[in-house]
Amino acid sequence: MNRKTKQSKNTEEVLRPVDRHFAELDKYFVNGNKWLYALFLSLAFFGVMGLIWMIPFPQFQFLVNNNMHTFLNWGSFFIAIVIYTYLKLAPTLSYAILFVISIMSFFIVQLEYVEKDGGPTVILVCSLIAFIGFVGLIALCKKEQNINGREFAKLMIYGPIWLWSKLFKHFKLKY
Repeated sequence: MNRKTKQSKNTEEVLRPVDRHFAELDKYFVNGNKWLYALFLSLAFFGVMGLIWMIPFPQFQFLVNNNMHTFLNWGSFFIAIVIYTYLKLAPTLSYAILFVISIMSFFIVQLEYVEKDGGPTVILVCSLIAFIGFVGLIALCKKEQNINGREFAKLMIYGPIWLWSKLFKHFKLKY
């Protein structure tokens, strides 16, 4: 029995790739309020997704014939890439992100309806929202020490599931 105890102390815990990314983010982003990170990261993500959504997509005749041309756009590919990336890292967290992206997609479509009714363009609204999100994130990162472009990029890429992991840990849910 004593042997097993010594062996378990000598072997290092193997971290999943997602845990390594989260450990790096925990190391760099410690001083900022996690709720503010969540707010500004969500705004930046929503703005970028809305801008990608509005890039004109080619109207293929087979899509138009099947009345599916309205459902396929560059935003669909963006969502697929994001969900696939997060799914490979942490499936449960990717489902949470998919839920959030579904809500964001609903609001982007609502912005399209507002634009059709004579309101502001979706590109203008999403640009403004993305700008506010990025400025807020940059301001939060100024509080942190030694944050460079690489860490900021990691925050943009892995930040959404990192923040969801904090919520999962709070409620003692596995991811």
